[in-house]
Amino acid sequence: MNEELVLSVARVCHEANRAWCASQGDFSQVPWDDAPDWQKESCINGVRFHLENPTAGPSGSHENWSKVKLAEGWVYGPVKDAEAKTHPCLVPYGDLPEDQRVKDHIFTAIVRTIDQFYNGD
Repeated sequence: MNEELVLSVARVCHEANRAWCASQGDFSQVPWDDAPDWQKESCINGVRFHLENPTAGPSGSHENWSKVKLAEGWVYGPVKDAEAKTHPCLVPYGDLPEDQRVKDHIFTAIVRTIDQFYNGD
């Protein structure tokens, strides 16, 4: 796997997520260069997941994200708190609010599109 490409795609996905959040009134997301390592690693993991599982859809993206978060000790909580490791999106995909499901659609589409561009699939 081309790690330089993975990192580049992760940056694009992060910035798209940040833009989507801002469009919804959530300005809490910081630019990639200012993002904490745990957040960057989460995004990189998501890109790798989709490159290794090209037929996985948005729900698969969320399930992968949830699995990694739970393995890292995160739990459901009404507020995202990195220190307490709580996150309101640690619920089944179908229970996510629509604006949160859109993020998985955007992420999946970006990875697929860039992968197709470079690999011609």
